[in-house]
Amino acid sequence: MNLKIAVLSGDGIGPEVILQAKKALYAIAVVFDHEFVFEDALIGAYAIEKTGNPLPEQTLNLCLNTDAVLMGAIGDIKYDHNSNTKLRPIDGLLRLRQALGLYANIRPIKPYRDLLDLSPLKRKIIEDTDFVIFREISGGSYFTEKKINEQGTVASDLCEYTEDEIIRITHLAFKTAQKRRNKVTLVDKANILETSKLWRKIVTEISDSYPEVETEFLFVDDAAMKIIINPKQFDVILTENLFGDILSDEASVITGAIGLLPSASLGNSTALFKPIHGSFSEAKTKNIANPIASVLSAAMLLEHFSLHLEAEKVYEAVAKAIELNVVTADLNPYSKFGTNEVGDFISNFILSKDDLYFKSDNVYIGQSTIV
Repeated sequence: MNLKIAVLSGDGIGPEVILQAKKALYAIAVVFDHEFVFEDALIGAYAIEKTGNPLPEQTLNLCLNTDAVLMGAIGDIKYDHNSNTKLRPIDGLLRLRQALGLYANIRPIKPYRDLLDLSPLKRKIIEDTDFVIFREISGGSYFTEKKINEQGTVASDLCEYTEDEIIRITHLAFKTAQKRRNKVTLVDKANILETSKLWRKIVTEISDSYPEVETEFLFVDDAAMKIIINPKQFDVILTENLFGDILSDEASVITGAIGLLPSASLGNSTALFKPIHGSFSEAKTKNIANPIASVLSAAMLLEHFSLHLEAEKVYEAVAKAIELNVVTADLNPYSKFGTNEVGDFISNFILSKDDLYFKSDNVYIGQSTIV
């Protein structure tokens, strides 16, 4: 398969972790005889510094004319915590989502057995957890009317959803549940919010078309509690933009580290893949950032194009790195491995796991090294 992939490395640790994802994809291309062409472009704070725009026209045009987008992280303290600036790195991502017609953000939550003790939650609570969050990302309060009075003392954010916006992601969530364990949980606040009442009405109607799928309804506060005390009860969680943003970050404690969590954002014609973590500018160029979420995002990209064997090879390589403790310090404070070493291990495992051997103080790689 030939794929043209736009690479938006972004800010902070973004370039470092995305490099490791590209290494894995290069290795997959070699092993499975694919051709992946990568084209780099600017987004976020770095784009503001270079062009004065968090989403330059050149970047947008590239993304509109590629098969998929692989993205790192965006954000910078200079902009993120400055209420006086109208230029924000996050606006680059929000505008890109709108321009590409992305509407479903998908975040899998499945902890690794070798890392269960890393989570602050008890092993017996999180063991065998396996669910996926479907977050609607084209509507809600992130995109609708925002107001603040002249005195800066009263502000509002309109939360608005259309029937069509709810319908398309609901069908996607139910179809995914059919391939998993046949359960969809809608998370809303239908006892108070009109938008949530609309969500519940439409999801109830659509659920009749999927009789084999159990449909559950939870208020967001109840869901937030149950994700922590009994995460195994969930299969597919479906929710709106703001709730999904909060709950997916909360769920990261199940895996023990936010550096392990990938995501996919799907639209009608294109898709974007990125780790859920931020730019972590303090770690920039220090070779300490965890690249696994970016590598797993690349695996989700492969799955999106039905390259399931290829994706499974990436998952196997990541699992082996974790098993052998070839990880960054956020997963093992005694680790001697950095961002690049973890990426090299994963890519070389994909190329030839039989040509790779391991010693506790280093990783020795045989004939196949990607630089």
